[in-house]
Amino acid sequence: MTQQFSDDEYESFRLFLEDSAGITLGANKQYLVNSRLSRLMRENGIESLSELVRAIKAGRPAGLKEKIIDAMTTNETSWFRDKVPFRQLSDHILPELTAQRLNRPLRIWSAACSSGQEVFSISIVIDEYQRAHPGAMPRDAEILGTDISPSMVRDAKEACYDKLAVARGLDKERQDKYFTEKGDCWQANESIRKRTSFREGNLMASFSSYGKFDIIFCRNVLIYFSADLKRDILGRLAKQLNPGGYLILGSSESVTGYSDAYELVRAGGGVLYRLRG
Repeated sequence: MTQQFSDDEYESFRLFLEDSAGITLGANKQYLVNSRLSRLMRENGIESLSELVRAIKAGRPAGLKEKIIDAMTTNETSWFRDKVPFRQLSDHILPELTAQRLNRPLRIWSAACSSGQEVFSISIVIDEYQRAHPGAMPRDAEILGTDISPSMVRDAKEACYDKLAVARGLDKERQDKYFTEKGDCWQANESIRKRTSFREGNLMASFSSYGKFDIIFCRNVLIYFSADLKRDILGRLAKQLNPGGYLILGSSESVTGYSDAYELVRAGGGVLYRLRG
């Protein structure tokens, strides 16, 4: 049954979602909230958005807030999604950074990593680069994946994907090389899991404890944030990059008008953003 939300109820929920997750809903998006939350509300005996917000603030039932964020977050992902960023990584960024002969692991962060496909796609590129350029990386890479959704982080840690998920963007050769079929799923092999780690993370909160990175993937995330939040997040991302480090955004995203901490680099059929010296 379709829920009917008053303007006041919708505004209260919209503010909650922006404050807690940074997701900005425009006006008249009641239909979206209804389609994403109606089932969850029925299951918990909640009849209005006002009651839903009160339940969240009261912390009852446990885990409700996380379930709402899960439902309202678009966890759209696939292997080597959009292809260009991974070509840029293998053909431009890795040759440039490894030429510096860093005496430490190359550190990469995948923000909003969903169920881990981006992280393991990066790890596959690293593995293939190491095989093609023996000795180019004296130390292996470290790849951190973070996501606001607890369920997505759990899935990423398990690294086990059903047949439909594993086939989305992953060719047969890589599937056979880097995954092992186990019952109803395909498990990522240790060769690409060994350099990865996952944790819950909200881009609206401090991420200074993550340390410095050489490359940050933050793709198709900023589109959900207000202009002020974009400026804030891009500024804080710049502080997490090592000198000359790269920020990789989605194809429809840009730092223009939000931050002057980066210089635009054209490579591999797309653009990259390098931290200014």
